[in-house]
Amino acid sequence: MSVKSMFNGLNGLDEKSVDFLTSSLAKNNLPGFDYLEFKQSLGNLSALGMDESTALRSAYATAATVGLTKDKLLKTAEHYKGVLNREKGQFDVALQKQIDQKVKAKQTEVDKLRKQVEDYMAKIRELESRIAEAQKTIADSDGVIQAAMEKIETTKDGFETTLRVLMNEIDRDIQNIQHYL
Repeated sequence: MSVKSMFNGLNGLDEKSVDFLTSSLAKNNLPGFDYLEFKQSLGNLSALGMDESTALRSAYATAATVGLTKDKLLKTAEHYKGVLNREKGQFDVALQKQIDQKVKAKQTEVDKLRKQVEDYMAKIRELESRIAEAQKTIADSDGVIQAAMEKIETTKDGFETTLRVLMNEIDRDIQNIQHYL
């Protein structure tokens, strides 16, 4: 069973973010039976139609036979939340880099061109063709900036929604573990 299939509620989310985050969880899977293996067992039991409380208790009872304690289960769940938080930190850095490269650089270019347009307009008629050329670049740059920002925002929203769903599900599992076990 893939890590991705262990989590409910991922349908309809940004596939790239889902794949990236669940892949990161898989890559950072701790050795031995821990939260991820517990989550897998829980999914298997739920697939059999078992209610959540019974599935939790059954999965824990089985896991306890291989040495899993409630404390280790909670600590390893926190470990995986930490993995997701580290990915969010790296994502935020990459997102800022994209904004700097694709938006701020274009904004700087537009600002320069606007100044150039003002300078051209102060010059003689001979410069009118250069002014028109610079204004076209400005108009084109606004579209590029808008498209880049929309794409970045869509990626950010997809990632953060996916992150929130995963974090909420882990928090819910932690609450259930603490409540039922």
